[in-house]
Amino acid sequence: MKKMLHVCLVLAGLALHGGAVSAQSLGLGQISDYMNQLGPVTADFAQYNDDGTVASGVFTLHRPGRARFEYAPPADLLVMAGQGALAIFDSKFSATPETYPLAKTPLSLVLGGQVQLQGNPLVVGHYDEGETTVVVAQDPENPEYGTIELLFAVQPLALQGWRIRDEVGGVTEVQLQALLPAPNLPNRLFNIQAETASRQAGR
Repeated sequence: MKKMLHVCLVLAGLALHGGAVSAQSLGLGQISDYMNQLGPVTADFAQYNDDGTVASGVFTLHRPGRARFEYAPPADLLVMAGQGALAIFDSKFSATPETYPLAKTPLSLVLGGQVQLQGNPLVVGHYDEGETTVVVAQDPENPEYGTIELLFAVQPLALQGWRIRDEVGGVTEVQLQALLPAPNLPNRLFNIQAETASRQAGR
């Protein structure tokens, strides 16, 4: 449960692997523009946990303020951002989700109404890794959440996934398949209250 929570809460970063930052192929301004222009999209994802297990599911993004991580069985987990909150549903424990103010989570870095990575106090690094540009960010108020590296393909520019490093050095990596346009997404996909009510009624 804690590992899954990190995937959706942590947008943080440590030192850049102890090495010098290389010349960037993508500037922070370019990446900000890309995120601001990104319409509703969906993609399959694979999550590689540091204990060797692998989870998969479907990721849906509808900026601003809305995202959904729906895990495939056997995981019974749903993470939803919407209505100014982040909710984590795990039916093994409760029909009521753990909730957090979205503005207080690192997801606000990319779900805010206007993404501005340049000069953002959360962003502490930016470097190249082969054909990928990595944006490293850290929440100075919540270092216990661990770290994250957002991964962007250079050609064409696209969000590829992220790597999360927890407070004890464990690494979880989420890899996205190609982002596909997803027009006309129903609001219920991001309605935390409706999802909660449905799960409570089913108990």
